[in-house]
Amino acid sequence: MVSVSSVFSVKISPVGKAPHVAKGLPVTIDVQGSFGDATVGDIKRAIVDKFPEFYPDRQKLALVGEKKALDDDVKLNDIGLSENNVELTAKDLGPQISWKTVFLIEYAGPLVIHPIIFNAPKLFYGNDFQHSELQNYLYAFVLLHFVKRELETLFVHRFSHATMPLFNVFKNSAHYHILSGLFLAYGLYGPGLSAAAVRGTYKDDPRLLLIGTIVWAWAEFSNLATHITLRNLRPAGTKKRAIPTGYGFDLVSCPNYFFEAVAWTAVSILSGSLVAWLFTAASCGQMGIWAIKKHKAYKKEFGAQYPKRKIMVPFIW
Repeated sequence: MVSVSSVFSVKISPVGKAPHVAKGLPVTIDVQGSFGDATVGDIKRAIVDKFPEFYPDRQKLALVGEKKALDDDVKLNDIGLSENNVELTAKDLGPQISWKTVFLIEYAGPLVIHPIIFNAPKLFYGNDFQHSELQNYLYAFVLLHFVKRELETLFVHRFSHATMPLFNVFKNSAHYHILSGLFLAYGLYGPGLSAAAVRGTYKDDPRLLLIGTIVWAWAEFSNLATHITLRNLRPAGTKKRAIPTGYGFDLVSCPNYFFEAVAWTAVSILSGSLVAWLFTAASCGQMGIWAIKKHKAYKKEFGAQYPKRKIMVPFIW
């Protein structure tokens, strides 16, 4: 029988020492509303009423004796609690920052670093030289790639979690600011690929540039198409999940990673730069790890309904 009382009590205990934003823990708080309709999100909001600095995104609520975080939309009735016995643990996740903000900061790094190194060769390489047509193309590829990333973050991507710990912005930005920013730019725009250095070689062949541009553009537009497919699977304001299908997804679970790998491979082949190849290998390795996790998550969530597909590389892996 569902309770119709308008107020019920919840005991909140800290995990370890009480955090500085909720020094009063453990505490029993009153929650307005019917227990039968109450969710974990309602408990979080009641905690904020008691401890204003302990805002919902900082809170990790769990059942006593368990470590798994409870989703905000889970009803208390559905996790084995009763109105006369409601006790949860709370852990402070620390200061939070939105996923969208983190992505914008990450991708901004290369958009600042590449123009500086490209336009100041004397400062970074010790002498001025004329950039080759190849370098002009590579410069455009990199800038367009990260402008696309910024626009996708603003207008395409939907995030299942609103925030992440603030510290992660520094850790996550290291890859983009150092590896795809400083290292990649230094390797692509130096005198080794200048107009004088590539003159008369295959790297100066306009046919190669044309083929490389076509492959790169196809990969980038294909990557965008897969991101739009993923966006359309999740209505705004929901965490709804569905099996992705269509272009790319009928062959692999993570075609977005495959197409990005193709784009950076095109950059590496065109440039022949060891730095570019190292960056591509590192990026593909990381995307491969993400693809494995995503593939396993799809199979676990959808079971027998999930179609038989490769993980990331069509027909191979």
